[in-house]
Amino acid sequence: MDGLFDFYAAHDFWVWTGLAAAILATEVAIGSGWLLWPSASAAAVGVLSLLTPLGLPVALFLFAVLTIASTLLARRYFPRSEMAAAGDINDNVGRLVGQEGQAVQAFLGGHGRIAIDGKEWAAELEEGETLAAGQDVRVVGVTGGTRLRVRPSSS
Repeated sequence: MDGLFDFYAAHDFWVWTGLAAAILATEVAIGSGWLLWPSASAAAVGVLSLLTPLGLPVALFLFAVLTIASTLLARRYFPRSEMAAAGDINDNVGRLVGQEGQAVQAFLGGHGRIAIDGKEWAAELEEGETLAAGQDVRVVGVTGGTRLRVRPSSS
């Protein structure tokens, strides 16, 4: 174990740079967007360790603080809602907003199922509306993640 600490003491810049590269490679592979900040923090600690000797405990503390701060700042200044507003081609439910379909069955209590492009989706109506089987509908929103909010189509 002493050999590992000796290696770190001799090559701390390369250890942090390697960690930053490994985290970045993982981010590229999974594409979550959240590993960018730990990768940038590891790179920053690597640069700081090149400029001044930090020691392992101080470097780990600095890495933790930078990761937390950069992640919180990213959540504040790059909210996911802005990215979602641009339209995600992988969002198979959100892309249905504005589409037209047909009621598969009569809606009971404001809930039922609709068909769009040969697929059935759980759906709900706004209060006070009714819908018969086979009636045309337009998707106006998404609730609960995968439940479509619909209204009778005007056409």
